[in-house]
Amino acid sequence: MQAPDDFNPAPGIAEELQPGVRRILAPNPSPMTYRGTNTYLVGQKDLAVIDPGPVIEDHLQAILSAVAPGQRITHVIVTHAHVDHSPLATELARRCDVPVYGFGPAEAGRSPVMQELVQQGMSDGGEGIDTEFTPDVTVADGDRITGDDWTLEVLHTPGHLGNHIALALGDACFTADHVMGWASSLVSPPDGDLTDFMASCRKLRARDWRVFYPGHGAPIDDPAGRLDWLIEHRMAREGAILDALAAGPATPRELARRIYTETPAALLMAAERNVLAHLIDLMGKSRVKPEQELSPTVAFRLQT
Repeated sequence: MQAPDDFNPAPGIAEELQPGVRRILAPNPSPMTYRGTNTYLVGQKDLAVIDPGPVIEDHLQAILSAVAPGQRITHVIVTHAHVDHSPLATELARRCDVPVYGFGPAEAGRSPVMQELVQQGMSDGGEGIDTEFTPDVTVADGDRITGDDWTLEVLHTPGHLGNHIALALGDACFTADHVMGWASSLVSPPDGDLTDFMASCRKLRARDWRVFYPGHGAPIDDPAGRLDWLIEHRMAREGAILDALAAGPATPRELARRIYTETPAALLMAAERNVLAHLIDLMGKSRVKPEQELSPTVAFRLQT
């Protein structure tokens, strides 16, 4: 599923997506962020700011300038502690004298298998963890954050990162990096866990949504179709990995270069981490096993 070519909003402009929901694009385009990070403003009077983004002064001023007379920022909410989503939250909250809401610090929600990998010395997944992030108010799955004319339901959606949350606003959902509007989400151990990611996809799929507002890219008008595509995409990758291993043991790097044949060189490292995520998930299913201690460079083989 390709990103729409016509999604290219001007950074810094508050664009209304539906009554009480506006988007401001941060000026941080990259191969990993597409056009940049989507910051959302929710509410008509009391405003929630979802994912302030990276520390960029122009973006901070764009958020503050979007507050109209009679409005005030009352909540700053961070969906997950990646450097393109969370760092500006501290300064924005300080300027507005309000708390920052989030699931927990960067390591919160990490699965036991990923925690074990960290303890064995595996470094971060390469996406840029905001290790300084700690929310003032910790939220959990099912919690509700409310303003004068809105309620956001917290949905814990680990997978892309353990502390990742989505936020439901009626039949709309702010899906951050779990379901994006331009590409499939990166799942990069030890920060990301594919078993958790698939469970979170199915959790969202169990509900009837009208629209997804992602952390990057355009709104998704067919949420069920997009989730089905994500699940099918991951299952196809799993099949390709198992087929490749039928020829003999291979490392994540070797498998990535066999499978991701059309991936630009700049994204091959991310592809390797995606393959590793699949291999760890397949270990949990007793389909593959590493030839030595689990690591990003170990060779895997089919488990008979």
